Amino acid sequence: MLIRAVLFDLDDTLYAQAEWLRGAWRAVSKVAAARGLDPDAMEAALVAICAEGSDRGRIIDRALARIGAPDTPVAPLLEAFRSHAPRSLTPYPGALAALSRLRAEVTVGLVTDGEVPIQRAKIRALGLTEAFDVVVLSDALGRALRKPHRAPFESALAAAGTCAERAVYVGDRPDKDVAGAAAAGMRAIRVLTGEYATQAGTQEPWASARDVAEAIELVRTVGQFS
Repeated sequence: MLIRAVLFDLDDTLYAQAEWLRGAWRAVSKVAAARGLDPDAMEAALVAICAEGSDRGRIIDRALARIGAPDTPVAPLLEAFRSHAPRSLTPYPGALAALSRLRAEVTVGLVTDGEVPIQRAKIRALGLTEAFDVVVLSDALGRALRKPHRAPFESALAAAGTCAERAVYVGDRPDKDVAGAAAAGMRAIRVLTGEYATQAGTQEPWASARDVAEAIELVRTVGQFS
């Protein structure tokens, strides 16, 4: 199998998104405290609601309603969430070394959803600023083009100078990463890490791996690079 590019998801693929969210909810709760709310109750509500599904939306609004403060202005709390920029985040074990080894052999790229400043801050905190040859932040193309839309995958393939048949995508979500890669004509390796590790999918991945380091080793074992 000739492989010319390997592209990666970010959240829950290269690190545990729960770590970033914990910090973000603490930041939101501090702002809530400045507005007279109980920060512990606010943080507990945010964590509980997020556990129901981090991408279901309106988490802060729903947390305010849960603690009995639905009329609290949301804008300052949302700004605290959006501006959360930790100094460091912890990559999954072996992820950085495996990426570095892979990049010595093939083009390596990142395709990630999320607000652009937030995703850039995560990349910096993970020490990944110089880790990729290609970076596509799908929100820069438009929120309507988030995965599983094929556009961000195709943008990354174009930047990598290769075709879908010569690329592999590694991600954790069956509904976004596996389905989106398939829509773009790419093979996908699903990593069983993070919030969606047990979620069933309608699209079968090309392969599954315990984590990103194992996924990279699989690519290096079965692939021929040029």
